[in-house]
Amino acid sequence: MRTGYATPSLDAALRALALLAGLATAVVVAQPAVEASSNIYTVAPVGSGASTAIGGTVVPRQEVTLAAQLPGRVEVVAGSEGDRFEAGARLVQISIQDLLAQRQSAQAQLASADAAVRNATVQFGREVITPETSQAPGGMGLPNMMDQMFSNPMSSMMGTRQPGVERSAQVYARGTQIEQARQALAQAVAKLQEIDAKVRDSKSVAPFTGVITAKMVEVGDPVQPGQPLLTFADPTDLQVQIEVPARLVPALREGMQLPARLDIAQGFVPVTVARIFPTADAVRHTVRVKLDLPRNLGATPGMYAEVVLPDTGVPSAPVIAIPHTAVVARGGLTMVFTVTDDNRADLRFVRLGEPVGPDMIRVLSGLKAGDRIVRQPVPGLASGDPVTP
Repeated sequence: MRTGYATPSLDAALRALALLAGLATAVVVAQPAVEASSNIYTVAPVGSGASTAIGGTVVPRQEVTLAAQLPGRVEVVAGSEGDRFEAGARLVQISIQDLLAQRQSAQAQLASADAAVRNATVQFGREVITPETSQAPGGMGLPNMMDQMFSNPMSSMMGTRQPGVERSAQVYARGTQIEQARQALAQAVAKLQEIDAKVRDSKSVAPFTGVITAKMVEVGDPVQPGQPLLTFADPTDLQVQIEVPARLVPALREGMQLPARLDIAQGFVPVTVARIFPTADAVRHTVRVKLDLPRNLGATPGMYAEVVLPDTGVPSAPVIAIPHTAVVARGGLTMVFTVTDDNRADLRFVRLGEPVGPDMIRVLSGLKAGDRIVRQPVPGLASGDPVTP
């Protein structure tokens, strides 16, 4: 009986040992999966399409250069570089003393022309109602008769004078005087409008809300038509302007998002292709492309920018890439924390390239395939600190 009892116990023990061995094996097999999903990333080559970085300049979407429209002397400059103004605000005023004198003269001419029109209208009405060929007061008619004899004696003696024709001619002459007076009035009105337009052109106003970016004149400076006064722009709505080689243009389309790097940012920011110019430069054989920048980046017009463009003319090749979250920026330098064999952090400088996909960035130097790095360093991590997998 003991032997029969011991045998089942031995079998149960063997089965228990086998079960424990299976669990241990399962744990050992699952360990790499835990490391792969941990905070340690093993560097490996990844496939990437070829790309080219093109340097450009940050420019405002709206920018105008205000120029003088008439000669004169600058009376008012509203502000200096960086001062903000709303749309319609006066920025520059040129002296208009001579224009005001011309306007007074034009107003006098207008009043004189208006009086001439009214006088010609009265004379026309008088001619229609009481013509000059009628008899003089008292019924004698001697003055008109003598005028007719001496003005045209042959027609009087021959009996060919026609009073109705003369009356029509005099009425027509009075009407012509009215037309001439009206033309003079129209000329006076046009002259006044011309002077008023010059008065308006003497004042340069802000076409939109923005700031003065460059000032070329000061109060008291004499200016001539076409001379630049100041540059006005909206610094809140910025673009990147680049000159793209013609071979790279077919890979671009409006609305396309590309990575760009600015002087103020260590990483890349997304920019959107806003406009591709239709013609290439005849000398440099490049096409101008403008890309919209996100707002509130802190960028300013004139800043250098670098945009990464796809280069379909170069075959793709594997590159070394790491997650964006692994990059640490300190003092203008880019670094990562590598992990030593005893799982301790070691700070290493790296040189970064263009983004590879939405979450990775290319490493040009500083790392090689097989290196282990900290995927997402915690704040305060330093060289020599232990790294928890």
